[in-house]
Amino acid sequence: MSEAGRAAVTVSDVQKLMKKKDELEAQIKAYYDVLEDQKGVGMDGPLVDIEGYPRADIDLYQVRTARHSIVCLQNDHKSIMKEIEEALHQLHAREKEKREKDEAEARAEAKTWAENLPSAFAKVDAVIAGSPASMSGLQIGDEIIEFGSVNTSNFQTLQNIATVVQHSEGKSLSVTVIRDGKKLHLGLMPQRWSGKGLLGCNIVPLQR
Repeated sequence: MSEAGRAAVTVSDVQKLMKKKDELEAQIKAYYDVLEDQKGVGMDGPLVDIEGYPRADIDLYQVRTARHSIVCLQNDHKSIMKEIEEALHQLHAREKEKREKDEAEARAEAKTWAENLPSAFAKVDAVIAGSPASMSGLQIGDEIIEFGSVNTSNFQTLQNIATVVQHSEGKSLSVTVIRDGKKLHLGLMPQRWSGKGLLGCNIVPLQR
């Protein structure tokens, strides 16, 4: 089969071949049923009696026709099974090629996206269980790129974050972090809790 022929194979083509295979199998069975009706003569039963005369208890024409048809249909069945095998192989090969291409594109996109991530200005190095920070989903190792109104471009010292926290008690703050090379948006509400401070986490500045 040519390259163009391989490219043209679709799931629909395979379905049509499968339908044709089923039809052939139904026809073969029907002819075997004919042979079974003729005293169960089958494909190899004798067509003459012990004296060498044509058997009178069966329809010789029907038997010969059924046997000939079965041989022809079995050859067609063998051919179509080969076609189905080749078509499935091509489909699987093309699907694998597409999957590998998609994965490569996804990796390239992720790499580009990671390279274009803004620089973090601070990092979370401790989170206390049950604290507002913990409840917001903040984790140790999260690198902060936005903390309320504080971002990479206007961050100077940790006092910037402390000021935002003090003015946001009881209000939801939008916090954006980088975790495992991905950007995540979290909602953090500074508030009184059983521990110290309003957050229950420790943030350290990053020098880049």
